[in-house]
Amino acid sequence: MSRSDLRNLGGVLLLDKSPGMTSNFALQKVKRLLRARKAGHTGSLDPIASGLLPICLGEATKLSGFLLNTDKRYRVRVRLGVTTETGDIEGKVIETRPVPGLTERLIESVLAGFRGEIVQVPPMYSALKHQGQRLYDLARKGIEVEREARRVTIYELRLDAFDAEGLELDVHCSKGTYIRTLAEDLGRALGCGGHVESLRRTAVGDLSVREAYTLPHVEALADAERTGLLLSMDRIVTELPSVQVNEELGYYLRKGQAVLVPKAPTKGWVRLYGRQALFLGVGEVLDDGRIAPRRLVQHLGAGART
Repeated sequence: MSRSDLRNLGGVLLLDKSPGMTSNFALQKVKRLLRARKAGHTGSLDPIASGLLPICLGEATKLSGFLLNTDKRYRVRVRLGVTTETGDIEGKVIETRPVPGLTERLIESVLAGFRGEIVQVPPMYSALKHQGQRLYDLARKGIEVEREARRVTIYELRLDAFDAEGLELDVHCSKGTYIRTLAEDLGRALGCGGHVESLRRTAVGDLSVREAYTLPHVEALADAERTGLLLSMDRIVTELPSVQVNEELGYYLRKGQAVLVPKAPTKGWVRLYGRQALFLGVGEVLDDGRIAPRRLVQHLGAGART
């Protein structure tokens, strides 16, 4: 494909990633299928994981950080009694221990200690860096380094099912939460160890896997149908309050100037809309009440659905 065949798009494709596929492979495949000049995903899923992988195309990449920083929801199967090097099913088994007799009362008593704000030590098999090197690269060389504990929030931790060997959990958590670490810590609290046996991401902020498409589905469509799958760029930032501006204020915003909008929020980030509800991008309320443009988008090429 030549560069002249590439398109300037502006939208978000919600992909339901299959297990065994890297997030980067999925990203590059979608980018080629839609002939997009620019694309980026909003937080990797491990190859073993399935589920929601929002892919931002074109101008939408300017807003991808908002999805990186939002909360997530997962369904996870925690295998108890087996500890692995990586904290998931792909790792080498390093210890096996008997699983205690599980009851709903026992499990709930343990889960209660992991709801709310908790402290996690990031796993060695993660993309975090230590002195310029990825932790997983060090781990593969047998090197373990000290990692600083982080505070994360578990908004909801629901037990959906359990058997003699494991737990089925629904987890709603803040950014930066490691589900593998949560599985290991739960296993440790039960006295038997544990790891992630399967993982599926079901939501990223307000975006749900129920709206997502599998890669084979996208591949099977005609070109025009593929672009019809794109969500509008403002779906990335629906958690922000919206502000409507007139044509004059929109002009100054596009010039990079802060503007005063009557009855606008007094702090934080906002979604900006111009004439005919056209999404302009996002801005931030300054101390003096004016709204400064921060991430403005252009509407080029194919449109997207709301």
